[in-house]
Amino acid sequence: MEYKDYYQIMGIQRDATQDAIKRTYRKLARKYHPDVSKEPEAEARFKEIGEAYEVLKDPEKRAAYDRLGTRWKSGQEFQPPPEWNQGFEFHGGEFAQSAASQFSSFFEALFGRNQHNHQRGHQGFNLQGEDSHAKISIDLEDSFHGGVRSLTLQHMEPGPDGRPHVRERTLNVRIPKGIQQGQHIRLAGQGSPGAGHGKAGDLYLEIIFKSHPYFSVEGKDILLELPVAPWEAALGTTIPIPTPAGKVDLKIPINSRPGQKLRLKGRGIPASSPGDLYVVLQIVLPPADNEQARALYREMEQKLAFNPRAGFNI
Repeated sequence: MEYKDYYQIMGIQRDATQDAIKRTYRKLARKYHPDVSKEPEAEARFKEIGEAYEVLKDPEKRAAYDRLGTRWKSGQEFQPPPEWNQGFEFHGGEFAQSAASQFSSFFEALFGRNQHNHQRGHQGFNLQGEDSHAKISIDLEDSFHGGVRSLTLQHMEPGPDGRPHVRERTLNVRIPKGIQQGQHIRLAGQGSPGAGHGKAGDLYLEIIFKSHPYFSVEGKDILLELPVAPWEAALGTTIPIPTPAGKVDLKIPINSRPGQKLRLKGRGIPASSPGDLYVVLQIVLPPADNEQARALYREMEQKLAFNPRAGFNI
């Protein structure tokens, strides 16, 4: 069964008003009416235009048709989505009265046959709304403590006139403790609204951590690049460091090396099996920006006899 693009058939935009649809139909119906038209294949075009108008003139049918989305093109193989339930009622009109028995198989698959719809039309129809997806940025600390964040969303939905309208809404989203970057929060029924009596879809929020001045994240593990002075690395010491859960004291081993990783087990993102916090040592040299500092460097040069390139075979 081939998909029919009713907007393309009538030569109108998808956001056309109901008045514009009506005017366009009248113009095309006069042009292709088989009793008066000299256009080639006028009867087939008249039926095709009338079928498109039967759907687009009715805000309820139009909204349901629009729920199919724009992912199909005219002529492509099509099957109604599994959640689609028929149950539409015809409201008469020139084309529906004269040619309803000649609707295409595409139309009948979506809206049923006219002679069966009188009883079913009062039952309404169900077409579940599409799931929506969005991203929400949170602080890394939110993963440690949980919390509630406010989120404002905009999405398109059909209005009473059948045209798409922008709707803005604000949701208070609960951030569960221990959530990781890339995970999703599902908000049932907060996606796109359904057509007819169909339920709304769900909203899936992808978690993104905001950039942090101290920490980076790898899965459940957290990395902190920690600047240390040369004497702290050489002699060893204990210094306070930040963590997302608060300050802790870290022991720097004697003769620590640049790039050395110190692991704080279980201090990563909380979970049944929590991540770790890795502290990467970055040895920072004091600047020789005054005579006293330069004198100390000259003294180290003379007394330490240190050659950082001793391993080079030159």
